[in-house]
Amino acid sequence: AGSSTSDFSLKDTYVDLHAPLGNGLDLKLGTFTEILGYEVYEAGNNPNDTRSYGYEIEPTQLTGALATYQFSPAISAQGGIADTWSAGINSRSNPPKAESFKTYIGGVTLTAPESLGFLSGSTLLGGIINGYDTVSQGVKTSWYVGGNFKTPLKCLTVGLAYDYVNLANNLTTDPTTGLPVPHNSGYQNAASAYLLWRVAEKLSLNTRAEYMSQSDYLAIPGMPSEAFALTETLQYDLWKNVISRLEFRWDHSLNGNEAYGGETAGAPSAENAFLVAANIIYKF
Repeated sequence: AGSSTSDFSLKDTYVDLHAPLGNGLDLKLGTFTEILGYEVYEAGNNPNDTRSYGYEIEPTQLTGALATYQFSPAISAQGGIADTWSAGINSRSNPPKAESFKTYIGGVTLTAPESLGFLSGSTLLGGIINGYDTVSQGVKTSWYVGGNFKTPLKCLTVGLAYDYVNLANNLTTDPTTGLPVPHNSGYQNAASAYLLWRVAEKLSLNTRAEYMSQSDYLAIPGMPSEAFALTETLQYDLWKNVISRLEFRWDHSLNGNEAYGGETAGAPSAENAFLVAANIIYKF
């Protein structure tokens, strides 16, 4: 994790506790992932093999404490505290706030009851994470809202996700004086829609359409400042715990910049990028 050059890293390493308070309070103490967002780290657990722009701008790994409480079958909430917004086991914010400045987590999940008919079992998650990002050296705030929604067609599920990230209070270096200067602008946002269609018992077609935009200062290398992407994934369940996929993805730079391709790293030469991939995944 972080800047380590090791061949191995720990993804989730935590103690899971249950406190007998009310309906029961679940606690995680350690390093944990997938706090916000529609997609997860393991590609086989996502509807598509490639990940969305929203996943790329979300916080991934946190070290700290996370509490989850189920108020009712329809409402649950989580809250916690971590070292930093950015990934890295036991990472710290820069002095003098290294120990005192923490990252805060909050979220609410709603689950549709049986009384809502075909929507029964649909979920909606809203959450926020605010803390220090060791990469951009500033305070980042992530907002997320998204969920899975059943439809009158039992074979069709619709997913929606929206991420917004704001960067503030970071310091950059003046190239002339070499002194730190404040820089208070930076944002990223991504919206995705998913159509998950179970064509047959073992065959499914998963579509993802997405839009992303970001300010120049906070732009991630290899990502344009504004883009549209469409991903189609045909999945066939071969055997128990084994799936096969054929995927097509098209990315398009919306602002006219040549953001993709190029024979050398850092030298993009195209407004469009195309990917065709086939794989077999074993799910443990």
